[in-house]
Amino acid sequence: MKFAFAPVVIAAGIVLASQSAHAVDGTITFNGNITPTSCEINGNGTSSKSFTVTLPTVSAKTLNTAGARAGRTPFTIALSCDADTGAVHTYFEPGPTTDASTGNLVINSGTGTASNVQIGLLNADFSLIKAGFADSAQNSLPMQLTGGTATLSYFAEYVATGQATSGSANSSVMYTIAYP
Repeated sequence: MKFAFAPVVIAAGIVLASQSAHAVDGTITFNGNITPTSCEINGNGTSSKSFTVTLPTVSAKTLNTAGARAGRTPFTIALSCDADTGAVHTYFEPGPTTDASTGNLVINSGTGTASNVQIGLLNADFSLIKAGFADSAQNSLPMQLTGGTATLSYFAEYVATGQATSGSANSSVMYTIAYP
């Protein structure tokens, strides 16, 4: 009976010894801030924060080389906030629909979809937005809230990554309104 109990004690000792072999190297501290300000979002005149932008149908011939652009379409995100909080901008979230190298939106895959094309986002001044990049590198231009309101204006357009083929060209992106 003494011999049957010994392996259990030895095994428990090994487990406890292996756990104590890990050393603490440092501490990670997380800081954040919750603001009482909130904004109503009106996406592209829909009275909703989730909305659709319909790009025009274009010929694959207009997107026959990498970098070719077509179908530029405006859209807006109107804000009505509790108070003037300074400048606001849109942060286009990273995810499976953003291309980490171009900052464009990747077309949904599947039967009947176009190929060699992405959807690019632009600011009102036509400067490129790199969706999915870090906030500081995205180039989503800020707009000052005046009287608690602002309208953020953007464009979406097709961007060829090679000779485009015909088919549906749908994508989406999550976004966050960023304000101080």
